[in-house]
Amino acid sequence: MAATEGTGAGDGARASEGLLVPPGHGRVVRTPAQHVTFKVTGSHSRTASTFEVIVPPGFDVGAHVHTRSEELFYVLEGELDVLAFEPRVRTPEHWQKWESRSGTRVVRATPGTIIVVPPGCPHAFANPTETPAKMFFQASPPPDHERYFEELLEILGQEGPPDHEAIEELRRRYDIEQLTPLRHR
Repeated sequence: MAATEGTGAGDGARASEGLLVPPGHGRVVRTPAQHVTFKVTGSHSRTASTFEVIVPPGFDVGAHVHTRSEELFYVLEGELDVLAFEPRVRTPEHWQKWESRSGTRVVRATPGTIIVVPPGCPHAFANPTETPAKMFFQASPPPDHERYFEELLEILGQEGPPDHEAIEELRRRYDIEQLTPLRHR
């Protein structure tokens, strides 16, 4: 297997070799709002982009939906409130209070919890605790989420509160319908 320091696109291995990304390696994009390590990119996989994400206390991605993308989240450390269902009513605030027609509610995901989100399914995650959480995140097909993360983290890295108009425009370009606002401390 090819070892890599994960510099991203352009460092793909030959077709006869796999990809090995050692612990602590991968291209890192960091802001006060999120810390994302790119582990597998579209240059290495035709099926999914894979990331390790550290979610700081107070971060709320906001409820949103994709028409084409499928996502998988696996909580490694800490706790996250998670939504992965169509609510009875899509209210513009407080997705944490949503409930599905069958009675499903938002859950507190702890290490070992996996969440699979098919296209068209509203979903969200937030860290309501005072401790950072870490998750494995996979998005299919690549490389849209790679590009989205790069541009989103650029916006979130600016001083002051998030530029919600810029985030809304960015999400529209990447097949993301934002249902409730993104927030971070």
